[in-house]
Formats: sequence, structure tokens, C-alpha cells
Amino acid sequence: MGTIPTDQNSVREEIKSRLKSGNACYHSAQNLLSFNLLSTHLKIKIYRNLIFPVVFYGYETWSLILREERTLRVFENMVLGRLFGPKRDEVTGDWKKLHNKELSDLYSLPNIVRVMKMGKNVMDRACSTYGGEERRMQNFNW
Repeated sequence: MGTIPTDQNSVREEIKSRLKSGNACYHSAQNLLSFNLLSTHLKIKIYRNLIFPVVFYGYETWSLILREERTLRVFENMVLGRLFGPKRDEVTGDWKKLHNKELSDLYSLPNIVRVMKMGKNVMDRACSTYGGEERRMQNFNW
């Protein structure tokens, strides 16, 4: 279940395995994440608490090179693109996918690579709150 070192100190296979597990986790939660009555904030919380930890398992032992960082960002942008959905162009009225810059503007939390570089404590906090929503939910009377 842990990281398997190779003779070249590459973690490429481990990251591929983690992303495959994260993709499977996303697809198992896809019905929930595509439910229109859930807010985008709640969907992002589900992503950060359900899919994020699956991909991050064992990341403390990874030494990333740019290729692995790019692979992780591509995975995150794929998930975020599905969470935020397409956007209607105001001029032409056509639907278009959001570009990476638009996704990062909508997603106010640090990207997956940045969280890895910041360390485990930041990752724990990033998974537990999103935009102060947890604090607002504690003040809400059920």
C-alpha cells in the first residue's frame, strides 16, 4: 500500500497508481457530484475530503519532477472542470469548457502541487475547510 522505490528513484508508477485510484474514486462519487442541487462549494468540499486524500496517500515520500507535477495538475484540472462544468459564452451563446486559468480563478484553494510542497499540516487544513464554509455550517441551526 505504500510507495515502492525504484532503482532510479522515480515515483512515476506510484503517482499513476494514485491517480488511477483517484479517478476511480471520482467516478464512484460522480452521481453525487453531478447533482445540480448541491452547491459548488459543497462539491469542492467533497472533492477535497474524498478524492484528494486518495491521490495524496504516501505523498510525503515523493520527490516530484516537473513531469509528475504536470500530471497531477492535469488530473486536478480535469476534476475541477467537471465540478464547475461548462460556461456559456456571453457573446456567441455557445457552451465552452473552462480553461485552466479560469478554473484556478474559480478554485480559491492552492492547487494540488502547491499543497504537496507546503506540507501535511496545510493539507489537513485544506481538506477540512473550504472558504470558511465549515465555520458557517457550525453556526447554522439545524
